[in-house]
Amino acid sequence: MNIIFKNILKNGYFIFGIFLFTVLILSFTPNHFLNAQNNRQETYKQLSLFGDIFERVKEQYVEEISDKELIEAAISGMLQSLDPHSAYLSADDYSEMQVKTKGSFGGLGIEITLENGVVKVVSPIDDTPAFKAGMKPGDLIIGVEGESIRGLPLNEAVEKLRGPIGTKVKITVLRKDEDPFDLEIIRDKIKIRSVRYEIINNVGYVRLTTFSQTTTSSMVSNIETIKDKLGDKLEGLILDLRNNPGGLLNQSISVTDAFLNNGEIVSTKGRGKSDIERTFAKPGDILENYPLVILINNGSASASEIVAGALKDHGRAIILGTRSFGKGSVQSIIPISNSGAIRLTTSRYYTPSGISIQAKGIEPDIVVEAGITKKKKEKSSVREENLRGALDKKEKDNSNNDNSESLTKIEKLLEDNQISRAYDLIRGIKLYGKKNSLNKKKLVNQNPHKNKIG
Repeated sequence: MNIIFKNILKNGYFIFGIFLFTVLILSFTPNHFLNAQNNRQETYKQLSLFGDIFERVKEQYVEEISDKELIEAAISGMLQSLDPHSAYLSADDYSEMQVKTKGSFGGLGIEITLENGVVKVVSPIDDTPAFKAGMKPGDLIIGVEGESIRGLPLNEAVEKLRGPIGTKVKITVLRKDEDPFDLEIIRDKIKIRSVRYEIINNVGYVRLTTFSQTTTSSMVSNIETIKDKLGDKLEGLILDLRNNPGGLLNQSISVTDAFLNNGEIVSTKGRGKSDIERTFAKPGDILENYPLVILINNGSASASEIVAGALKDHGRAIILGTRSFGKGSVQSIIPISNSGAIRLTTSRYYTPSGISIQAKGIEPDIVVEAGITKKKKEKSSVREENLRGALDKKEKDNSNNDNSESLTKIEKLLEDNQISRAYDLIRGIKLYGKKNSLNKKKLVNQNPHKNKIG
């Protein structure tokens, strides 16, 4: 009897469980499906509106236009409405973009974005037609060949700037605190040398103009050359990221990794809470902890900011110059069925300290404005060596035997106010380190109690 009662009770709970589950399903499922159905209906409604407009444009527009042109324009508009960096890439655009990341393409040599409907120059690329014509970061391009391009989608503005190599294009530029003016630029094949180096006395100088597929390997090779040439005389390195508009994310990570032994380099966070990726450094500092100064300005964007932000957060480098551009978003290139692609903003990146630089930029440790610093020759100074009959130096001065072209390059570099300050900073750090070490040894040797046992 007890067993039967227990079975009834057990089955009763089971039946009650089924009843409760059924009630819950009936309570929540209709709302869920209703919401989903309403969302679908709204989507169908908007697509129906799109189809209606598509047909009207196709039938009534003053000129005949193909379905392909209309649909591509609609896709382009959809992506451009999201942010200045998302875009539709036709098959030709996608192919050209792949060539650009390899370091060679045709054009003016500028990285541009769209700001409030106006084309803005992020940075001119070194030694390109735009750079030689005097374009600067922050310049606004408001006209091409006398026609306004205000309000045009970015891809249409780019099309107007493009043209056959060797042809001229007149662009109207608006620069802060100046009246609009025209620049005539000859289009050319853009060959980007993404890395170059110089040796300023005992300080290495490496300039990165962009982050292409070969940037890290070229940089490492150049730094090894500097180390081989200077040996123990090496005092430090200046890494110049000014007017570097960015490029490949993986290259910015590997460039940063080259100077760190451990720790986080960058994290990217997408829309979902779990959509987080963190990248960490592997052991091995190519500079072996020698002083590192990084130069940035308002033309340093994206990948440049990842490098500067990570090395600043880790205390591995001193950042000198002016605030960077502030592009803290990551774009994914997603190939699509027509051999084209979409460039879609899929995440934001954060420095190791968790700071997003989107629209804020990287603040330098030492603010130094751009400018020219010319060393004044000491014409009026009289030294012992200038006096008639002065004794000769015991050691011969071989400084005049140096390559004059090399000296000219160094002089030109040091005329740059920011490079000059970075150079002085590294030499100061090295000198302080030497003096501090010598003073400690001197104090130890002078201590009368150093050998006494208390």
